[in-house]
Amino acid sequence: MPFPLHINILDTIFKGVIIGILASAPMGPVGILCVQRTLNKGRWYGFVTGLGATASDLIYAMITGLGMSFVMDLINNEQNRFFLQISGSLVLLAFGIFCYRSNPTKNMHHSGTTKGTYIHNGMTAFLVTLSNPLIILLFMACFAQLAFILPGRPVEMLIGYLSIVLGALLWWYGLTWLIDKIRSIFEETGIIIINKVIGTVVVIFSLLVLFGTAFNLFSIHY
Repeated sequence: MPFPLHINILDTIFKGVIIGILASAPMGPVGILCVQRTLNKGRWYGFVTGLGATASDLIYAMITGLGMSFVMDLINNEQNRFFLQISGSLVLLAFGIFCYRSNPTKNMHHSGTTKGTYIHNGMTAFLVTLSNPLIILLFMACFAQLAFILPGRPVEMLIGYLSIVLGALLWWYGLTWLIDKIRSIFEETGIIIINKVIGTVVVIFSLLVLFGTAFNLFSIHY
């Protein structure tokens, strides 16, 4: 039996926030750039860097959602959905392991101390993120596992995409706040530690959802 509309919306908001955080948290090139700019230029320059990355992620999220909406008849089949959710969990698991094992500081380019404008900092982050279309694979895994796509419900989908933005901004706001508070003791080792923590969280989350799906502990309603 379908949930009431207000519960559906709250559920979509929650899923969108989780997806936004998962897409933003790994210490890739933009994450490192955000940390460096926070340390070298100030917290709000780092946050604007995250804002630029969020704008690019939103584009890829909408492209992913549009593409998946064309195959909803396939996804709505219970058996197909089960295997798709299992596949999504495995992709997230592999992503978490890769995140944990990777060294994001290797071959990184240090951000300069020349501040520039907020627009310049945001645009460079936007272009760096836009140059990595592999983020679509992460969005596909998240959308499939969390049953994020709601065909025929444009208002709820709009709220969902805005929730992805909210989740991403919460991450960038929290990250720049933390880096700004511990800037005196923060080194490249700190970036590696953050990445390992993120990888561990993603691995645990993916395993929980994987076993939950496999044993039918979780039921997802549209």
